[in-house]
Amino acid sequence: MNSLKRLIDNQIQSHFVNHGRQILLLTGARQVGKTTLLTRLFPEAQYFLLDNDPVRKNFETYDVNSYHQFIRPAKNTVILDEIQHLPDPGRAAKIIYDQMPDIKLIITGSSALNIKNRAAESLAGRKIDYHLFPLTFSEYLCQTGVENEQDETLLQRIAGGKLMQSIYQFDLHAAAGRIMTYGLNPYLVNNPADTAYLCELASSAIYKDILELDLIENRKTAADLLKLLAYQIGNLINYTELASRLGVDVRTVQRYISIFEQSFILFRLHPFTKSRRDEIGKAPKIYFYDVGLRNAIIEDFSDPFFRRDFGALFENLIISEIVKDNSYSGSDYKLAFWRTVQGAEVDLVLHKGESVIGCEIKVLKGGMSAAFKNRYPEVAQRVVTLENFH
Repeated sequence: MNSLKRLIDNQIQSHFVNHGRQILLLTGARQVGKTTLLTRLFPEAQYFLLDNDPVRKNFETYDVNSYHQFIRPAKNTVILDEIQHLPDPGRAAKIIYDQMPDIKLIITGSSALNIKNRAAESLAGRKIDYHLFPLTFSEYLCQTGVENEQDETLLQRIAGGKLMQSIYQFDLHAAAGRIMTYGLNPYLVNNPADTAYLCELASSAIYKDILELDLIENRKTAADLLKLLAYQIGNLINYTELASRLGVDVRTVQRYISIFEQSFILFRLHPFTKSRRDEIGKAPKIYFYDVGLRNAIIEDFSDPFFRRDFGALFENLIISEIVKDNSYSGSDYKLAFWRTVQGAEVDLVLHKGESVIGCEIKVLKGGMSAAFKNRYPEVAQRVVTLENFH
């Protein structure tokens, strides 16, 4: 392994310099590398894993005198890992922050729902949120030793109009093929093609993380819905049709999708519209943060170059990459897609204030929708392909 460096490193490492004693809250899906990152950047911190019963019971006292007995004052930085396992995580963090002023506190959680619902009020004005995603493509190349340093991000090159085919010392198609098959989970850097791991991760993401929230009543319906969504990446989502296929009401489908979204499994892309009569204005598209997890859900790890969903996989890869870049860089673009009822479409629209960039995502080559060009001639236009995405 060449380097464990992540794009978010500088933000995390400089947190207490920039934000004083504000709590550092790092969220992210299971197994994206939160613990590895924090223990690497803060090697002298006192570390507590709250998934461990004895450790959790110590913090469940919610008593500062009790905390003083096992939090060592010499270790002025404390990491509470997987804090969602506490019945009241916000209360524990608030006690340390308010009553132990010499401590710099870092907390992590793999469930946004638990962290946000249970801790938001207690920690209002006391925390800064960060989010860690699966690896970016450039992080993967560095960690596998293929490249020595991380290049400009895909988002930077799209924004700067620098998309062009390059010559590499490695097989870009083969690397992209591996990613579209197994995804970008950090574990796979040293354990490539471990499909059993991915299938277990998919199962635990549904059954362990989500069901322990007690917000999903029917495990089979949740699993079936997630599989249906996995087959529909890049397509418009019809809530009514999904509800009919599953035999549940539309509100249940919408609520379950929201839970999947807040649990960092998938995200919705909403339409870009200027409220023109023929522009689709409501139905979203679904994408997964990691295509390896998506492939595990549908149990298909076949060669992407020979799959019917090859185009959808590549589109998901590119859009999820831009989601990560946008978050890490603080670029604050809003991501959307554009489509008319007649079927004219642009895969991705990045917009921020008056700045709008239309991106067409094509495996090999292609051009921007003529309808989009005609309607928005002032908008910057990019075509992202397998040849120029890195």
